[in-house]
Amino acid sequence: MTPNHPDLWRAALPDLSAAAHKYDRGYALVMGGDVKTGAARMAARAALRTGAGLVSIVCSAASFPIYASACEAIMVNPEDKYLSSVLSDTRITAVLHGPGAGTGKDTRDTALHLLEYGPATVLDADALTVFAEHREDLSAAIYGAKGPVVLTPHEGEFARLADHGDDTKDCATIAAAHEYGAVFVHKGKTTVIAAPDGRCAMQSDAPACLATAGTGDVLAGMITGLIAQGMPAYEAACAAVWLHARAAEAFPYPRGLIAEDLPDLIPQAFTNV
Repeated sequence: MTPNHPDLWRAALPDLSAAAHKYDRGYALVMGGDVKTGAARMAARAALRTGAGLVSIVCSAASFPIYASACEAIMVNPEDKYLSSVLSDTRITAVLHGPGAGTGKDTRDTALHLLEYGPATVLDADALTVFAEHREDLSAAIYGAKGPVVLTPHEGEFARLADHGDDTKDCATIAAAHEYGAVFVHKGKTTVIAAPDGRCAMQSDAPACLATAGTGDVLAGMITGLIAQGMPAYEAACAAVWLHARAAEAFPYPRGLIAEDLPDLIPQAFTNV
């Protein structure tokens, strides 16, 4: 297994062109949960800080005032449940679903709808948990998806999606990526990134301060932001995992990092690439 390093993905990082406008830099869409709104807001800010030219949160009419009052550069759009009007916008280049979404049937239905009709899709958190009893549905939807798919489970979520016995973490993650046809980011003290074609990288040097609530939401937003800019899914996942660790290292104190701190440290992390 290859250690995750910028040499693996530096050449695939999106260029900044003086002639580009915001849509040239990618349009990332984040599905906003109705109750736990902080996760989607952090993910959206991370996507924007990672370089996406435009980021929108889509939410219900009921939660619109919460998102709208808390977001500035991020647009907020109340939309219908099945996203028909949203996904008709061909400028959207990547969608994130799961942070703060809740574990009801509507979260699963939205994930399946995004996979069928959307562009590149990142599924995280609740959008993974809801498939614990519907794994075949998720796998079939991914194999029929229009664009690349990234799944970002932590250890517990991975165990709900994949059965690989006593396999090592890298072998289990490679097997799951092949089974589902998706890039897997299997998070933990050591994070393993695996592609369906067998490529695999490992990140084991992330600082311990990342073990705090919400940092996974930030990582999912970073992956989405890079894919939105046209970076291939596997390379985007590897880059985001590495930059996520470097952003945490840029926090100026030995203790006290919280997830809200991370998005604004991402620009500094890029200086190490």
